[in-house]
Amino acid sequence: MLPALVSVPASSLNTRTRVRTALIASADRSFRQRLSQILTGLRWQVREAEGGAQAWAEAQASIPEALIVDSWLPDLDLHEFLNDFKGTFPHVDLVAAGGNSTQESARGPYRQELLYALRRCQDTDTAAWNVAPPLNDVKQVREDATHVAPWPIASVRPPSTSIASAPQPATVTPPAKATTGQASCSALAVLPAMADHRAVEIDSSSTGRLPELIGEAPCMLEVSRRVRLVAPRLTPVLIEGPTGSGKELVAEALHRLSPRCRKPFVAINCAAIPEALLEAELFGHTRGAFTGAVQGRVGRIEAADGGTLFLDEIGEMPLALQSKLLRFVECGELQRVGDNETVKVDVRILAATHRSLAQDTITGAFRADLYYRLAVFLIRTPSLAEHGQDLSGLIDHFMERMGRDTPMKRVDDGARAKLAAHGWPGNVRELEHVLERGVILAGLEPTLTSREIDFGLSVN
Repeated sequence: MLPALVSVPASSLNTRTRVRTALIASADRSFRQRLSQILTGLRWQVREAEGGAQAWAEAQASIPEALIVDSWLPDLDLHEFLNDFKGTFPHVDLVAAGGNSTQESARGPYRQELLYALRRCQDTDTAAWNVAPPLNDVKQVREDATHVAPWPIASVRPPSTSIASAPQPATVTPPAKATTGQASCSALAVLPAMADHRAVEIDSSSTGRLPELIGEAPCMLEVSRRVRLVAPRLTPVLIEGPTGSGKELVAEALHRLSPRCRKPFVAINCAAIPEALLEAELFGHTRGAFTGAVQGRVGRIEAADGGTLFLDEIGEMPLALQSKLLRFVECGELQRVGDNETVKVDVRILAATHRSLAQDTITGAFRADLYYRLAVFLIRTPSLAEHGQDLSGLIDHFMERMGRDTPMKRVDDGARAKLAAHGWPGNVRELEHVLERGVILAGLEPTLTSREIDFGLSVN
Protein backbone atom coordinates (compact mmCIF):
# COMPACT_ATOMS: atom_id res chain seq x y z
CA MET A 1 0.00 0.00 0.00
CA LEU A 2 1.38 3.38 -0.95
CA PRO A 3 1.77 5.99 1.82
CA ALA A 4 -0.99 8.56 2.05
CA LEU A 5 -0.30 11.78 0.21
CA VAL A 6 -2.14 14.03 2.62
CA SER A 7 -4.77 13.76 5.30
CA VAL A 8 -7.64 16.22 5.40
CA PRO A 9 -9.24 16.77 8.81
CA ALA A 10 -12.93 16.00 8.89
CA SER A 11 -13.64 19.31 10.62
CA SER A 12 -12.01 21.13 7.72
CA LEU A 13 -14.25 19.33 5.24
CA ASN A 14 -17.41 19.94 7.21
CA THR A 15 -16.83 23.67 7.47
CA ARG A 16 -16.63 24.12 3.72
CA THR A 17 -20.21 24.93 2.85
CA ARG A 18 -19.72 27.03 -0.26
CA VAL A 19 -20.38 25.13 -3.48
CA ARG A 20 -17.19 24.78 -5.50
CA THR A 21 -16.92 23.38 -9.00
CA ALA A 22 -14.32 20.88 -10.15
CA LEU A 23 -13.81 19.93 -13.78
CA ILE A 24 -12.40 16.46 -14.52
CA ALA A 25 -10.77 15.94 -17.93
CA SER A 26 -10.13 12.29 -18.75
CA ALA A 27 -10.90 9.81 -21.51
CA ASP A 28 -11.30 7.13 -18.84
CA ARG A 29 -14.96 7.06 -17.88
CA SER A 30 -14.44 4.90 -14.79
CA PHE A 31 -11.77 7.27 -13.50
CA ARG A 32 -14.11 10.23 -13.96
CA GLN A 33 -16.94 8.43 -12.18
CA ARG A 34 -14.80 7.36 -9.20
CA LEU A 35 -13.27 10.79 -8.73
CA SER A 36 -16.60 12.53 -9.26
CA GLN A 37 -18.21 10.41 -6.55
CA ILE A 38 -15.43 11.23 -4.08
CA LEU A 39 -15.48 14.96 -4.82
CA THR A 40 -19.26 15.06 -4.54
CA GLY A 41 -18.91 13.59 -1.07
CA LEU A 42 -16.54 16.45 -0.27
CA ARG A 43 -19.24 18.93 -1.30
CA TRP A 44 -17.87 19.72 -4.74
CA GLN A 45 -20.01 20.23 -7.79
CA VAL A 46 -18.40 18.16 -10.55
CA ARG A 47 -18.40 18.53 -14.33
CA GLU A 48 -16.77 16.02 -16.65
CA ALA A 49 -14.98 16.24 -20.02
CA GLU A 50 -13.76 13.40 -22.23
CA GLY A 51 -10.82 15.36 -23.63
CA GLY A 52 -8.90 18.60 -23.61
CA ALA A 53 -11.06 20.45 -26.14
CA GLN A 54 -14.25 19.66 -24.27
CA ALA A 55 -12.63 20.66 -20.97
CA TRP A 56 -11.56 23.97 -22.47
CA ALA A 57 -15.08 24.64 -23.74
CA GLU A 58 -16.55 23.77 -20.31
CA ALA A 59 -14.13 26.13 -18.59
CA GLN A 60 -14.97 28.92 -21.04
CA ALA A 61 -18.67 28.47 -20.38
CA SER A 62 -18.25 28.56 -16.59
CA ILE A 63 -14.87 28.89 -14.92
CA PRO A 64 -14.37 26.17 -12.28
CA GLU A 65 -12.42 26.46 -9.06
CA ALA A 66 -10.32 23.42 -9.97
CA LEU A 67 -9.34 21.32 -12.98
CA ILE A 68 -8.11 17.76 -12.61
CA VAL A 69 -6.48 16.39 -15.76
CA ASP A 70 -5.72 12.74 -16.37
CA SER A 71 -2.16 11.87 -17.32
CA TRP A 72 -2.94 11.82 -21.05
CA LEU A 73 -5.50 13.44 -23.29
CA PRO A 74 -6.88 11.74 -26.42
CA ASP A 75 -7.16 14.91 -28.49
CA LEU A 76 -4.61 17.49 -27.34
CA ASP A 77 -0.95 17.67 -26.44
CA LEU A 78 -0.91 17.55 -22.64
CA HIS A 79 2.05 19.96 -22.34
CA GLU A 80 0.42 22.64 -24.47
CA PHE A 81 -2.98 22.17 -22.87
CA LEU A 82 -1.67 22.61 -19.32
CA ASN A 83 0.45 25.63 -20.22
CA ASP A 84 -2.32 27.32 -22.22
CA PHE A 85 -4.92 26.60 -19.55
CA LYS A 86 -2.65 28.01 -16.87
CA GLY A 87 -2.20 31.19 -18.87
CA THR A 88 -5.89 31.65 -19.63
CA PHE A 89 -7.26 30.62 -16.23
CA PRO A 90 -4.49 31.55 -13.78
CA HIS A 91 -6.73 31.37 -10.68
CA VAL A 92 -7.96 27.82 -11.30
CA ASP A 93 -6.36 25.07 -9.22
CA LEU A 94 -4.73 22.86 -11.86
CA VAL A 95 -3.70 19.33 -10.90
CA ALA A 96 -2.59 16.44 -13.14
CA ALA A 97 -3.74 13.01 -12.01
CA GLY A 98 -0.22 11.63 -11.96
CA GLY A 99 1.04 14.27 -9.56
CA ASN A 100 2.46 16.82 -12.02
CA SER A 101 1.07 20.31 -11.86
CA THR A 102 2.14 23.81 -12.71
CA GLN A 103 4.09 25.78 -10.14
CA GLU A 104 1.26 28.27 -9.63
CA SER A 105 -1.26 25.53 -8.84
CA ALA A 106 1.05 24.10 -6.18
CA ARG A 107 -0.05 26.94 -3.90
CA GLY A 108 -3.74 26.74 -4.77
CA PRO A 109 -6.24 26.93 -1.91
CA TYR A 110 -7.91 23.61 -2.75
CA ARG A 111 -4.83 21.57 -3.52
CA GLN A 112 -4.79 19.48 -0.33
CA GLU A 113 -8.42 18.52 -0.76
CA LEU A 114 -7.93 17.66 -4.42
CA LEU A 115 -4.89 15.48 -3.68
CA TYR A 116 -6.86 13.78 -0.91
CA ALA A 117 -9.62 12.96 -3.43
CA LEU A 118 -7.05 11.70 -5.95
CA ARG A 119 -5.49 9.51 -3.29
CA ARG A 120 -8.82 7.94 -2.40
CA CYS A 121 -9.55 7.45 -6.10
CA GLN A 122 -6.20 5.73 -6.51
CA ASP A 123 -6.94 3.38 -3.62
CA THR A 124 -10.00 2.11 -5.50
CA ASP A 125 -7.94 1.35 -8.62
CA THR A 126 -4.74 -0.65 -8.09
CA ALA A 127 -3.62 -0.22 -11.69
CA ALA A 128 -0.35 1.69 -12.10
CA TRP A 129 -0.75 5.43 -12.56
CA ASN A 130 1.04 7.18 -15.33
CA VAL A 131 2.52 10.61 -15.12
CA ALA A 132 2.40 13.51 -17.52
CA PRO A 133 5.58 14.26 -19.50
CA PRO A 134 7.83 16.90 -17.93
CA LEU A 135 6.52 20.46 -18.14
CA ASN A 136 9.71 22.27 -17.24
CA ASP A 137 13.00 20.81 -16.14
CA VAL A 138 12.96 16.99 -15.95
CA LYS A 139 15.00 16.87 -12.74
CA GLN A 140 12.82 19.44 -11.00
CA VAL A 141 9.60 17.64 -11.96
CA ARG A 142 10.93 14.35 -10.65
CA GLU A 143 11.90 16.03 -7.38
CA ASP A 144 8.41 17.50 -7.12
CA ALA A 145 6.89 14.10 -7.86
CA THR A 146 8.84 12.45 -5.05
CA HIS A 147 7.37 14.96 -2.60
CA VAL A 148 3.84 14.79 -3.95
CA ALA A 149 3.23 11.42 -5.57
CA PRO A 150 5.48 8.43 -4.80
CA TRP A 151 3.94 6.10 -7.38
CA PRO A 152 6.05 5.00 -10.40
CA ILE A 153 6.80 7.82 -12.84
CA ALA A 154 7.64 5.65 -15.84
CA SER A 155 4.61 3.45 -16.22
CA VAL A 156 1.52 3.69 -18.37
CA ARG A 157 -1.88 2.98 -16.87
CA PRO A 158 -4.30 1.51 -19.40
CA PRO A 159 -7.48 3.48 -18.68
CA SER A 160 -9.67 0.43 -18.24
CA THR A 161 -12.59 -0.09 -15.90
CA SER A 162 -11.06 -2.99 -14.01
CA ILE A 163 -7.54 -4.09 -13.25
CA ALA A 164 -8.63 -7.69 -13.64
CA SER A 165 -9.48 -7.13 -17.30
CA ALA A 166 -6.68 -4.69 -18.06
CA PRO A 167 -3.45 -5.78 -19.76
CA GLN A 168 -0.18 -5.35 -17.90
CA PRO A 169 1.05 -1.77 -18.27
CA ALA A 170 3.97 -1.21 -20.60
CA THR A 171 7.05 0.58 -19.35
CA VAL A 172 7.74 3.83 -21.12
CA THR A 173 10.60 6.26 -20.55
CA PRO A 174 9.40 9.87 -20.90
CA PRO A 175 11.36 11.73 -23.60
CA ALA A 176 13.73 14.43 -22.45
CA LYS A 177 12.79 18.01 -23.12
CA ALA A 178 14.46 19.65 -26.09
CA THR A 179 17.27 22.07 -25.43
CA THR A 180 16.82 25.83 -25.73
CA GLY A 181 16.17 26.94 -29.30
CA GLN A 182 15.30 23.42 -30.38
CA ALA A 183 11.71 22.38 -30.86
CA SER A 184 10.48 19.31 -29.03
CA CYS A 185 9.91 16.18 -31.08
CA SER A 186 8.29 14.25 -28.24
CA ALA A 187 6.80 10.92 -29.13
CA LEU A 188 3.92 11.95 -26.89
CA ALA A 189 3.22 15.13 -28.88
CA VAL A 190 -0.02 13.58 -30.11
CA LEU A 191 -1.48 10.75 -28.08
CA PRO A 192 -3.65 8.22 -29.91
CA ALA A 193 -7.27 7.72 -28.93
CA MET A 194 -7.75 4.05 -29.75
CA ALA A 195 -11.25 2.64 -29.98
CA ASP A 196 -10.81 0.51 -26.85
CA HIS A 197 -8.80 3.20 -24.99
CA ARG A 198 -6.02 0.75 -24.18
CA ALA A 199 -2.34 1.56 -24.07
CA VAL A 200 -0.66 1.41 -27.47
CA GLU A 201 1.90 -1.36 -27.70
CA ILE A 202 5.02 -0.42 -29.62
CA ASP A 203 5.71 -2.98 -32.31
CA SER A 204 9.40 -3.47 -33.00
CA SER A 205 8.60 -3.92 -36.68
CA SER A 206 7.16 -0.41 -36.81
CA THR A 207 10.28 1.61 -36.08
CA GLY A 208 11.73 2.50 -39.50
CA ARG A 209 10.62 5.49 -41.54
CA LEU A 210 8.18 5.23 -44.40
CA PRO A 211 9.59 5.85 -47.91
CA GLU A 212 7.25 8.82 -48.40
CA LEU A 213 8.60 10.62 -45.33
CA ILE A 214 12.20 11.73 -45.70
CA GLY A 215 14.08 12.18 -42.44
CA GLU A 216 15.60 10.25 -39.58
CA ALA A 217 14.79 12.73 -36.80
CA PRO A 218 12.86 11.21 -33.88
CA CYS A 219 9.76 13.28 -34.64
CA MET A 220 9.70 12.03 -38.25
CA LEU A 221 10.19 8.43 -37.17
CA GLU A 222 7.31 8.90 -34.74
CA VAL A 223 5.05 10.01 -37.59
CA SER A 224 5.98 6.85 -39.51
CA ARG A 225 5.29 4.72 -36.45
CA ARG A 226 1.87 6.24 -35.92
CA VAL A 227 0.99 5.78 -39.58
CA ARG A 228 1.86 2.08 -39.33
CA LEU A 229 -0.18 1.71 -36.13
CA VAL A 230 -3.41 3.16 -37.47
CA ALA A 231 -3.22 2.38 -41.20
CA PRO A 232 -4.71 -1.16 -40.98
CA ARG A 233 -7.78 0.13 -39.14
CA LEU A 234 -10.86 1.99 -40.33
CA THR A 235 -10.26 4.67 -37.69
CA PRO A 236 -10.71 8.28 -38.87
CA VAL A 237 -7.44 10.20 -38.69
CA LEU A 238 -6.84 13.92 -38.30
CA ILE A 239 -3.46 15.14 -39.57
CA GLU A 240 -2.37 18.46 -38.12
CA GLY A 241 0.73 20.38 -39.11
CA PRO A 242 1.98 23.61 -40.65
CA THR A 243 1.59 24.31 -44.36
CA GLY A 244 4.11 22.46 -46.51
CA SER A 245 5.01 19.86 -43.88
CA GLY A 246 3.76 16.81 -45.82
CA LYS A 247 0.23 16.19 -44.56
CA GLU A 248 -0.96 14.79 -47.90
CA LEU A 249 2.03 12.44 -48.01
CA VAL A 250 0.95 11.07 -44.64
CA ALA A 251 -2.59 10.58 -45.96
CA GLU A 252 -1.30 8.75 -49.03
CA ALA A 253 0.85 6.52 -46.81
CA LEU A 254 -2.17 5.70 -44.64
CA HIS A 255 -4.10 4.65 -47.74
CA ARG A 256 -1.19 2.67 -49.18
CA LEU A 257 -0.77 0.64 -46.00
CA SER A 258 -4.48 0.06 -45.46
CA PRO A 259 -6.67 -2.84 -46.65
CA ARG A 260 -8.29 -0.32 -49.02
CA CYS A 261 -5.08 0.32 -50.95
CA ARG A 262 -6.55 -1.13 -54.19
CA LYS A 263 -9.62 1.10 -53.92
CA PRO A 264 -9.80 4.82 -54.82
CA PHE A 265 -7.91 7.51 -52.92
CA VAL A 266 -9.88 10.70 -53.46
CA ALA A 267 -8.49 14.02 -52.20
CA ILE A 268 -10.29 17.34 -52.09
CA ASN A 269 -8.96 20.68 -50.88
CA CYS A 270 -11.78 22.32 -48.96
CA ALA A 271 -10.08 25.73 -49.17
CA ALA A 272 -9.61 25.68 -52.95
CA ILE A 273 -13.27 25.34 -53.99
CA PRO A 274 -15.77 28.22 -53.65
CA GLU A 275 -18.30 27.74 -50.86
CA ALA A 276 -21.22 27.75 -53.31
CA LEU A 277 -19.76 24.78 -55.22
CA LEU A 278 -18.19 22.79 -52.39
CA GLU A 279 -21.38 21.00 -51.37
CA ALA A 280 -22.06 19.77 -54.91
CA GLU A 281 -18.40 18.81 -55.28
CA LEU A 282 -18.51 16.69 -52.14
CA PHE A 283 -21.98 15.18 -52.32
CA GLY A 284 -22.75 15.35 -56.04
CA HIS A 285 -25.83 16.80 -57.67
CA THR A 286 -28.70 15.93 -59.97
CA ARG A 287 -29.48 17.49 -63.31
CA GLY A 288 -31.05 20.92 -62.90
CA ALA A 289 -30.21 21.15 -59.18
CA PHE A 290 -28.79 24.63 -59.76
CA THR A 291 -27.97 26.95 -62.62
CA GLY A 292 -25.44 25.31 -64.90
CA ALA A 293 -26.14 21.76 -63.72
CA VAL A 294 -26.92 20.44 -67.20
CA GLN A 295 -26.34 16.87 -66.08
CA GLY A 296 -26.05 14.90 -62.85
CA ARG A 297 -22.66 14.27 -61.31
CA VAL A 298 -21.26 11.92 -58.67
CA GLY A 299 -19.58 13.73 -55.78
CA ARG A 300 -16.09 13.13 -54.42
CA ILE A 301 -17.39 11.20 -51.42
CA GLU A 302 -19.31 8.76 -53.60
CA ALA A 303 -16.36 8.45 -55.95
CA ALA A 304 -14.26 7.21 -53.03
CA ASP A 305 -16.70 4.38 -52.19
CA GLY A 306 -14.74 1.43 -50.83
CA GLY A 307 -11.59 3.51 -50.53
CA THR A 308 -10.26 6.57 -48.73
CA LEU A 309 -11.53 10.15 -48.74
CA PHE A 310 -8.94 12.80 -47.87
CA LEU A 311 -10.37 16.17 -46.82
CA ASP A 312 -7.47 18.60 -46.98
CA GLU A 313 -7.76 21.89 -45.06
CA ILE A 314 -10.93 20.69 -43.34
CA GLY A 315 -10.74 23.73 -41.06
CA GLU A 316 -11.74 25.97 -43.98
CA MET A 317 -15.05 24.15 -44.53
CA PRO A 318 -18.09 26.43 -43.95
CA LEU A 319 -20.12 25.70 -40.80
CA ALA A 320 -23.29 25.00 -42.77
CA LEU A 321 -21.51 22.30 -44.74
CA GLN A 322 -19.89 20.89 -41.60
CA SER A 323 -23.31 19.88 -40.31
CA LYS A 324 -24.06 17.98 -43.51
CA LEU A 325 -20.67 16.27 -43.39
CA LEU A 326 -21.35 15.34 -39.76
CA ARG A 327 -24.52 13.56 -40.87
CA PHE A 328 -22.53 11.51 -43.37
CA VAL A 329 -19.78 10.69 -40.87
CA GLU A 330 -22.37 9.45 -38.38
CA CYS A 331 -24.47 7.23 -40.62
CA GLY A 332 -22.50 6.77 -43.86
CA GLU A 333 -25.37 8.12 -45.98
CA LEU A 334 -25.33 11.15 -48.25
CA GLN A 335 -27.91 13.06 -50.23
CA ARG A 336 -27.00 14.58 -53.57
CA VAL A 337 -27.90 18.22 -54.11
CA GLY A 338 -31.37 18.33 -55.63
CA ASP A 339 -32.16 14.69 -54.80
CA ASN A 340 -34.50 13.26 -52.16
CA GLU A 341 -32.92 9.81 -52.10
CA THR A 342 -30.03 8.86 -49.85
CA VAL A 343 -27.01 6.88 -51.00
CA LYS A 344 -25.03 4.55 -48.73
CA VAL A 345 -21.26 5.04 -49.13
CA ASP A 346 -18.41 3.18 -47.43
CA VAL A 347 -15.30 5.36 -47.11
CA ARG A 348 -12.53 5.87 -44.61
CA ILE A 349 -12.14 9.55 -43.80
CA LEU A 350 -8.79 11.25 -43.39
CA ALA A 351 -8.69 14.98 -42.71
CA ALA A 352 -5.87 17.50 -42.55
CA THR A 353 -5.50 21.06 -41.38
CA HIS A 354 -2.82 23.63 -40.60
CA ARG A 355 -5.05 25.12 -37.91
CA SER A 356 -5.73 24.00 -34.36
CA LEU A 357 -9.23 22.60 -34.69
CA ALA A 358 -9.44 22.08 -30.94
CA GLN A 359 -9.06 25.83 -30.48
CA ASP A 360 -11.50 26.49 -33.32
CA THR A 361 -14.16 24.46 -31.52
CA ILE A 362 -13.81 26.86 -28.58
CA THR A 363 -14.26 29.97 -30.72
CA GLY A 364 -17.10 28.37 -32.69
CA ALA A 365 -15.23 28.36 -36.00
CA PHE A 366 -15.47 24.56 -36.16
CA ARG A 367 -18.18 22.20 -34.90
CA ALA A 368 -17.05 20.36 -31.79
CA ASP A 369 -19.17 17.28 -32.56
CA LEU A 370 -17.56 16.96 -36.00
CA TYR A 371 -14.10 17.47 -34.51
CA TYR A 372 -14.59 14.63 -32.03
CA ARG A 373 -15.58 12.29 -34.86
CA LEU A 374 -12.69 13.23 -37.13
CA ALA A 375 -9.96 13.36 -34.46
CA VAL A 376 -10.22 9.78 -33.27
CA PHE A 377 -6.49 9.43 -33.99
CA LEU A 378 -4.19 12.43 -34.30
CA ILE A 379 -0.96 12.64 -36.29
CA ARG A 380 1.12 15.79 -36.25
CA THR A 381 3.55 16.56 -39.05
CA PRO A 382 6.47 18.62 -37.71
CA SER A 383 7.76 21.80 -39.30
CA LEU A 384 11.11 21.64 -41.06
CA ALA A 385 12.61 23.70 -38.21
CA GLU A 386 11.71 20.86 -35.84
CA HIS A 387 13.76 18.34 -37.81
CA GLY A 388 16.46 20.56 -39.25
CA GLN A 389 18.92 17.68 -38.95
CA ASP A 390 17.18 16.14 -41.98
CA LEU A 391 17.85 19.15 -44.20
CA SER A 392 20.86 17.62 -45.97
CA GLY A 393 18.96 14.41 -46.72
CA LEU A 394 16.02 16.37 -48.07
CA ILE A 395 18.31 18.39 -50.34
CA ASP A 396 19.82 15.20 -51.75
CA HIS A 397 16.36 13.69 -52.22
CA PHE A 398 15.00 16.64 -54.19
CA MET A 399 18.14 17.01 -56.30
CA GLU A 400 18.02 13.32 -57.17
CA ARG A 401 14.35 13.56 -58.10
CA MET A 402 14.91 16.61 -60.31
CA GLY A 403 17.87 14.80 -61.90
CA ARG A 404 15.64 12.10 -63.36
CA ASP A 405 14.63 14.29 -66.28
CA THR A 406 17.71 16.51 -66.57
CA PRO A 407 21.39 16.05 -65.70
CA MET A 408 21.66 15.84 -61.92
CA LYS A 409 23.32 18.79 -60.22
CA ARG A 410 25.16 18.91 -56.92
CA VAL A 411 24.83 21.52 -54.18
CA ASP A 412 28.14 22.93 -52.95
CA ASP A 413 28.99 23.62 -49.32
CA GLY A 414 28.35 27.35 -49.57
CA ALA A 415 24.86 26.76 -50.91
CA ARG A 416 24.15 24.20 -48.20
CA ALA A 417 25.27 26.69 -45.55
CA LYS A 418 22.84 29.26 -46.99
CA LEU A 419 20.03 26.72 -46.87
CA ALA A 420 20.88 25.70 -43.32
CA ALA A 421 20.73 29.32 -42.14
CA HIS A 422 17.21 29.87 -43.51
CA GLY A 423 14.20 29.61 -41.20
CA TRP A 424 11.91 27.77 -43.67
CA PRO A 425 8.49 29.20 -42.84
CA GLY A 426 7.13 27.31 -45.85
CA ASN A 427 8.72 24.08 -44.60
CA VAL A 428 9.61 21.21 -46.95
CA ARG A 429 7.54 22.57 -49.82
CA GLU A 430 9.46 25.85 -49.69
CA LEU A 431 12.78 23.96 -49.74
CA GLU A 432 11.72 22.04 -52.84
CA HIS A 433 10.73 25.22 -54.66
CA VAL A 434 13.94 27.03 -53.71
CA LEU A 435 16.01 24.16 -55.08
CA GLU A 436 13.94 24.01 -58.26
CA ARG A 437 14.44 27.71 -58.88
CA GLY A 438 18.15 27.29 -58.27
CA VAL A 439 18.36 24.42 -60.78
CA ILE A 440 16.61 26.52 -63.42
CA LEU A 441 18.90 29.49 -62.82
CA ALA A 442 22.04 27.32 -62.90
CA GLY A 443 21.25 26.31 -66.49
CA LEU A 444 23.96 23.98 -67.79
CA GLU A 445 26.21 24.43 -64.77
CA PRO A 446 26.65 21.15 -62.86
CA THR A 447 26.67 22.79 -59.40
CA LEU A 448 24.31 24.98 -57.40
CA THR A 449 26.21 27.71 -55.60
CA SER A 450 25.16 30.26 -53.00
CA ARG A 451 24.33 32.66 -55.85
CA GLU A 452 21.53 30.45 -57.16
CA ILE A 453 20.30 29.76 -53.65
CA ASP A 454 20.24 33.48 -52.84
CA PHE A 455 18.05 34.01 -55.88
CA GLY A 456 15.77 31.14 -54.92
CA LEU A 457 15.34 32.51 -51.39
CA SER A 458 14.81 36.10 -52.51
CA VAL A 459 11.63 35.15 -54.42
CA ASN A 460 9.89 34.08 -51.20
